[in-house]
Amino acid sequence: MIPSKTIPRAVSIQRSAVQSRCFYSFRASTPYALRRQQHFVRSVALVAAAGLSASAFTYYNGGSLIRDVHADEPEQKPAPVELVFEEKVVPGASKNETRDRISSQHLQVRKSWENPGVWCWGANDGKVAAPDTSDGIVRNPRWMAYFDGKLLRDLKLTRDFGAAISEDGDLLQWGSSYSNDETAPVKTLTGKNLTSLAISKDRILALARDGQVYSLSVSQDEQHLGPKPKSASWIPGFPSTSAVSYRTITPQDLGWNEKIIEISSGLEHALILTSKGRVFSSASASSDFPSKGEFGIPGLTWFTRPAGPYDQAHEIHALGGFKVSKIACGDHHSVALDRQGRVFTWGDNQRGQLGIGDTSKEVTFYDTPALVPIAKLYQGTMQRPKVTSVSAGGNTTFFTVDAERIAAPDASDRRTAMQGLGRVTADTWACGHGIWGQLGNGRWTHVQALPCKIAPLSGLFEYDEARRRAIPIRLREVSVGANHCAAVMDNVTYVGATDSTSDQDTNWGADVLFFGNNEFYQLGTGKRNNVVTPTYIQPLDRVAEIREGKRGKEEEHRFHATPRSTVGLLKCRSKENITTHDNVSRLHSYASRKPRNPIKIRKTRDAGVSEQTTENGCGAVHTYAWGVGEVLLEM
Repeated sequence: MIPSKTIPRAVSIQRSAVQSRCFYSFRASTPYALRRQQHFVRSVALVAAAGLSASAFTYYNGGSLIRDVHADEPEQKPAPVELVFEEKVVPGASKNETRDRISSQHLQVRKSWENPGVWCWGANDGKVAAPDTSDGIVRNPRWMAYFDGKLLRDLKLTRDFGAAISEDGDLLQWGSSYSNDETAPVKTLTGKNLTSLAISKDRILALARDGQVYSLSVSQDEQHLGPKPKSASWIPGFPSTSAVSYRTITPQDLGWNEKIIEISSGLEHALILTSKGRVFSSASASSDFPSKGEFGIPGLTWFTRPAGPYDQAHEIHALGGFKVSKIACGDHHSVALDRQGRVFTWGDNQRGQLGIGDTSKEVTFYDTPALVPIAKLYQGTMQRPKVTSVSAGGNTTFFTVDAERIAAPDASDRRTAMQGLGRVTADTWACGHGIWGQLGNGRWTHVQALPCKIAPLSGLFEYDEARRRAIPIRLREVSVGANHCAAVMDNVTYVGATDSTSDQDTNWGADVLFFGNNEFYQLGTGKRNNVVTPTYIQPLDRVAEIREGKRGKEEEHRFHATPRSTVGLLKCRSKENITTHDNVSRLHSYASRKPRNPIKIRKTRDAGVSEQTTENGCGAVHTYAWGVGEVLLEM
């Protein structure tokens, strides 16, 4: 039997042996595990570093692991900067001569004041742009000798005939559709004190100062052979017979002191605006009756027309609740702007020219006025739009808009909501046919159903020194031809340079831009390519630029329109306007002379663009510019 004291010792020895084995076993495995772990970490780090290096190398070499080896180009020293100073202008014999050499625009202003007339360029197969020559195309602006020194009240051109109103209010006509034998404008309708014109495919509408509208055929033969109405003469009881055949268009039920103040015409229809904001429509051509809803009266056709003359005026009752302030006609569509800035369109819509967004094949025209959704164009912009003007021609429509900044309803703070409040931005929108670039939006578009913004003519500002603040640059007018257009900007102008101011003080006018079809050189660029964005052209009188401005042929300056001003010994108030039509463009100047007696003479000339005022216009295949004059009796 083992004594009890020996048991604890044996157990103790056994436990110690077990603990020793466990301890030494643990100590023996730790170095190996550590080596394995360290080796793994080093391997991962090495692979990651290699991957990063390969990626960086690939990126540096443009996506390739193989780098192209090139010889290093020898380091070159940058060329020294050469400062070129403007040559000092040699003073002329007079202040004006010095100013002419300094500024092309000053020379243009002075020439438009001193020598009004008509410039024209584009197609000439109808003997319109240059009736005294056989040239089929006038590639560069050409001075029309017949109008040298003459002022006009209005001027309209198509490819086949031209019509103008002289300073005395008489109608002038020329072109192949008028007569193949005449090589200069001929007076036709006289003694009516005409003020403005509108033209259809084969007739001329003329508005007199008393509000009467006269309609006469383009053809000289029809004017001589047709019925000639009698009119009052200076001898009581002995009426005189008119030298030409004409008709009158008089709306029924005009109110007290209400008269016609504006006319506009498409190829087959015309719009008439009265002083009380009412709108009438009528047929304006002899050969065809409107059939695409141009009247704005549902169901009115040749077969359903009321008894009476085929060209009688019909009131558009759908616009009866609106005071219309501006009207415009395209070839087969109509536009009306009311005094609140709302726009209504009707007629043909195959090219989207109505601007209402609908170009379905089932409905190709609208015979009742439709509201153009202008407000929709400014959704989410915190701007409130108001249309200020409308223009139309061919299958295209233009709108000018004043967009006023309003408070943001969901602004996080008041400061953000009030930022720029009341700021007005002037925008220009267009819709319709733009395959020739006549929309001016930088794209060739077959159908533009909703108005698109013309970026080069929108959102422009300039600093006005007189007001000491930035102001928006609006459009003064857009002249729309069949496939090309001219835009006259309403930028700040200056005509205050006089004998008492410095010889460095020069005058300048309004910018003018052209765009659209240029097949017949009607844009005045001297080239034949179509232009999809508004572009400037050079001054019309290049000879004077070189001779009197002492400028080289390589120098380029831009054409501009003379602003309204009072000049000369007879206090001649003038400006320049531009008009476009059937591949023709023109410029004219408008001037008002006020002598010491109570008779006030207002004149304008046309040269592609001009207004002592200068005016310009676009025809179907030509452009023209001219000066207009009118006599106002001040009692």
